[in-house]
Amino acid sequence: MPPRPLASLALALGAAPDLDAALLALGETLSELDRGAQLALFPYDARRELLRERLSPNGTALVRTEAEASLEHLPTAVRQTLLGGARFVELTDRSPDYGRLLGFATPMDGQLALRGVVIEGHLVSVLALLEPRRIFGARVLDRFAPAVELFELCVARFWEREARDEAVKTLEEVTQHVHGAYVQRLAQLERELDAARRTPAAGVATLPALDTLPPREETRAERVAAERQAAQQAEAVRRAERRAQRLEEQLAAASVTVEQTQVELLRRGETLRQTERTLYLIDRVLSLDAAAHDPRQLVDGLLALVGDDMQAQRCSLMLRAPEPDNLYLAAARGLSPHITEGARVRLGEGVAGRVAQSREPMLVRDVRDAGSHPLLRDQYFTSGSFISFPLVYHDELVGVVNLTNRATQAGYTDADVERVRLLGLLIALVATHARLPERLVAHLEVA
Repeated sequence: MPPRPLASLALALGAAPDLDAALLALGETLSELDRGAQLALFPYDARRELLRERLSPNGTALVRTEAEASLEHLPTAVRQTLLGGARFVELTDRSPDYGRLLGFATPMDGQLALRGVVIEGHLVSVLALLEPRRIFGARVLDRFAPAVELFELCVARFWEREARDEAVKTLEEVTQHVHGAYVQRLAQLERELDAARRTPAAGVATLPALDTLPPREETRAERVAAERQAAQQAEAVRRAERRAQRLEEQLAAASVTVEQTQVELLRRGETLRQTERTLYLIDRVLSLDAAAHDPRQLVDGLLALVGDDMQAQRCSLMLRAPEPDNLYLAAARGLSPHITEGARVRLGEGVAGRVAQSREPMLVRDVRDAGSHPLLRDQYFTSGSFISFPLVYHDELVGVVNLTNRATQAGYTDADVERVRLLGLLIALVATHARLPERLVAHLEVA
């Protein structure tokens, strides 16, 4: 896929105000690849287990039609793949039948592929792509897959925003309900306490004082009545106190609910910020790939991107060398002057060689605690916490990126490794697409 449409799609998705605008931008990208291909998005109703609506981009307009299709109509293997998301599943020879079911126009001489859009483990929609059959040339599905990855990140951003708005609305409703209940209960309690305080005074005022009556006039019935009234008044006061205590307990429980809601809002806000940061990095990488024609400029830009994002004062990017089982130093920042670009490292030797051979990332939080770790004898790693991450694309080793000496004094963590995983996938994709290992090594040899 040409880099310019993909880079412009990233910008369009980042500026899209809603899902309709994002789907229109995705449809424009598909039209640039193949005007004969058709695209449709089906929001999934999990409660009814139906694809309740069909959204199809048509130029600058979005066509909405009823669908009412069930996942049960699809084969079991296809249905399971859709629920898992992350990849397209092709309907092959049954494309015409299922194409008609999903409302695609006839004649049905194309190939239908479906992909589930999954957010936090839940299927939210199904994306359908119908492309014309070709004997020669690259499949539209293969060239369109990176654009769909960007679209799914944008859908996740909208989903997070809707969840945040819903949480804010729920918090406001709970707060208003709790405040209203508190005001009502407090007013009622004040009335009951006031009535309880006035009742003894009224009762005493209507009865003659017992200690002022002559002994002969104080009957047993009067004493019993007075004691009974006093007991009733004391019981009323105790009930009012118990009601006040229950109200305080309800207020305390409501406060806990409000605090939990605020924590959830903060968590969703942090997730949204991470998603926006991810879209920004994707845009930076794609823009760099589209603008840089010199391999030296491209590799320096990729290293600066990952180094700045991870706050690494010392970092290096090693790519696959033409010689078997070798890597060469393509770009570096902050390393010793005697370490020159183009230096070779065999697979299995040193930290970078071991990471390239195992294709598993290596994280060391503090080399001072590593003891006899081989990195202490490695020329590329000398101090501080570090991450060494393999760059792999389609099961092919592209290179290794190394990050150390974090500027914030804090060591790298497992969360940082996951962050580098995303950056590594982008770098491996761009490096493979631009044939960076072969072009740069030839550039270094000429220089």
